[in-house]
Amino acid sequence: MNIEGKRSGEGFCAHKAILVNALSRALAERVVLMDFTIGRKGFLTYIKSLGGSNVVKVVPSSNGDASGLRVADKRLKVVCGANTSYLDDMAWVGDKTPLTLCDVRVSPSNAVKPNLGALELSEALSRVVPFTAKEDNRPVLQCVLFKVADGKLTMVSADGYRLAMVKLDFDGDEGQVLINRDELRGVISALRRAYRVRVGFEKSGESLDGMSLVLDTELIRYKWRGADGNFPEYEKLIPADFNTFVSFDTNEAIRAVSSLKVLSDSKAYPIDLTIGNGKLTMSSPDDKGTAEIPADTQGEGKIRLDGSYLADALRACGGMVELKLVNSQSPMLFTSPDYELVVMPMFAGESQKPKGETSAAEPVKVETEPAENTETTEPEAEMVSEAEKANAVAEAEAVIKAEKPKRKRSKAKEPVAVA
Repeated sequence: MNIEGKRSGEGFCAHKAILVNALSRALAERVVLMDFTIGRKGFLTYIKSLGGSNVVKVVPSSNGDASGLRVADKRLKVVCGANTSYLDDMAWVGDKTPLTLCDVRVSPSNAVKPNLGALELSEALSRVVPFTAKEDNRPVLQCVLFKVADGKLTMVSADGYRLAMVKLDFDGDEGQVLINRDELRGVISALRRAYRVRVGFEKSGESLDGMSLVLDTELIRYKWRGADGNFPEYEKLIPADFNTFVSFDTNEAIRAVSSLKVLSDSKAYPIDLTIGNGKLTMSSPDDKGTAEIPADTQGEGKIRLDGSYLADALRACGGMVELKLVNSQSPMLFTSPDYELVVMPMFAGESQKPKGETSAAEPVKVETEPAENTETTEPEAEMVSEAEKANAVAEAEAVIKAEKPKRKRSKAKEPVAVA
């Protein structure tokens, strides 16, 4: 953590708000302060509770420097206004506190030359991290690939059935590294509070060919050592020649998916997409429900996919999205600015059997790892309980409520909170 402040003997003085902001954005659970290790969450809660001054002073305190208190060992002295406290080493650290550490460094100022927008990077990560594999026996697919080449930062993830890719304009050295998704989840929200961010690669000292991903903000430096392994050749998995195109609003589509999910009484809820005549039609294979969405179409086609996969794809794309199809059994491609998402369809035997003759559908698995490392697994299916159906109804109602125009009021406007 890079705290803007000034030195005070062996300790430092800093603005309380800056210290709170840095502690809340750190991902480690233990903080190292002048050879003291304390729990980050407990220290953050304590600093927030202090009043009487906007400045916090943190210095080491030994015997005879505790204002009459008997101090057997060296402690950490924290002063804020009229508040003074003495923290023991390992304060707020329990047996179950994860062994993740962060250092506090204080300097008069910390300049970061950005090469990406913080919100831009946060949004990009939120569109690839959800499409990583959950299985522990597929460690490579539990990672996000960061690759810099030709002035672009490309982030790619895959789980065997879906592949997501984001490309951002980037000014930095070329390189690539695999970072586990669990390392990245916390930084997505932390980046939304950052002003400047710089992304780069560093050689890892643990191995000759190892690489680390370094992400610098004005307060925090995040560094993750890359995972071992080779990511699949993802470019070969993205279809290029299409026969059918359709562009539509994801908000309308999400509401349609939610309505069909409520009607489903099975473990999974497959949805048939029919494209043509200026509309996208969604329907359940058992003819329980149908929803039509206005769309710009080119060509005609029909394809079936898992309803939860469709909902995830629509949320990740957002706004207007273009869906491209080859045929009913080939991967489909969702595209929006700087974003591509490949989704495997569900296989139902022969593509279009008459009603009542369609066999049980399963998602077709895309082989993203060498054959010797790939195990045949059953597709993941969401259990659709009554609670989930209620949630789907709530989602649909929320979308409808958000689209209703607000009535003009003649009275004075209510005060608006400023973030």
